[in-house]
Amino acid sequence: MSDFNQALGSLRLGLEQSPFKTTMVALLFTLLMFSGLRSVGLRLFSMATETYAPGTHSAAFITCPNMKVAKEIARYEWKGNIEEDNEVLLMIKTRSTKVGDLAEYVRSVHPYEVAEVISLPIDQGNPPYLKWLSEVVPE
Repeated sequence: MSDFNQALGSLRLGLEQSPFKTTMVALLFTLLMFSGLRSVGLRLFSMATETYAPGTHSAAFITCPNMKVAKEIARYEWKGNIEEDNEVLLMIKTRSTKVGDLAEYVRSVHPYEVAEVISLPIDQGNPPYLKWLSEVVPE
């Protein structure tokens, strides 16, 4: 322990006298480092697997007074051009564990080169409906 104290030199915090202080400083350091390391880890994973980090994108639900206004808002850029399509929103409810299989199926049958498939978790809902959904969608 004396070599460690000598190595710290002027950086000594007087922590050797109080185990409580030592524990609290270690806990604080761990909590601060965890969030930073988690963020770095997610970004490195995203770069390595060429995927995105969760929380990077959001779905926005917008009300419009009519179809004309909706079409004005719904334009998008595709391969350098501004596109406008009459799209229909299809909502499929399934188990979170099945989203990958569902997305794969949609990509195989969808006419778009890049089909929009996004997943939003169901945090709450009508209990009888959620029970029914669990019964009809096998694990």
